[in-house]
Amino acid sequence: MSIIVNNIPLTGTRADSVFDQIRTAIVRGDLAPGSKINEPQLSKHFGISRGPLREAIRRLEGCKLVEITPNVGARVVSLDARQAVEIYEIREVLEGLACGLAAQQATAQDCEQLRALLAKHEREIESEDGKVYYQKEGDLDFHYLIVALSGNARLFKLLCDELYHLLRLYRVQTSSQPSRPAQAFREHHRIVDAIEDGDAELADLLMRRHIASAKATLMQQIDEASAE
Repeated sequence: MSIIVNNIPLTGTRADSVFDQIRTAIVRGDLAPGSKINEPQLSKHFGISRGPLREAIRRLEGCKLVEITPNVGARVVSLDARQAVEIYEIREVLEGLACGLAAQQATAQDCEQLRALLAKHEREIESEDGKVYYQKEGDLDFHYLIVALSGNARLFKLLCDELYHLLRLYRVQTSSQPSRPAQAFREHHRIVDAIEDGDAELADLLMRRHIASAKATLMQQIDEASAE
């Protein structure tokens, strides 16, 4: 098993750091969907005792990234077609709403921040020859910023707290499709155009179309994987 870990600073408890690093490994696909969580191996890899490791795994279960079965152990969640449809149906409606709300109240400075983020992402896509479009969490995530700009606290909690990392897992999966990163980037630019113009209806529509396109890509990947 190989885990690619960013150099995350050891802030808070050791379990907090391990939780962050395993979560990143799952979202990036370094720990494959459906794979068993090997506690002895992870304990050795991170130099941590089993107690804090199990605490981190329980927190990952709370993020919907890990499933724990009594007397069996923990596994990374599988990319299930039915669950994918449900998640993307939720995303399509709620992120469309968030985007429309953002268009109603985003300032020129907010739009500049979105443009700067897209410029950063464009440089990353070019450096990877268009092969990957991995967005780090929080303020480095285009979708996270859009929801934050909606100004709706309950909407933010739903999309950027309860479902956030599971959503990111599916989004990273779709970004691995060769044609998807460049397409997603173009769609992101059109979304910012609508927000900048204050066109809430168009912003909502473009975000819904963007997510519907991502859903179609993901379903194709899942179908191809199941056929192998």
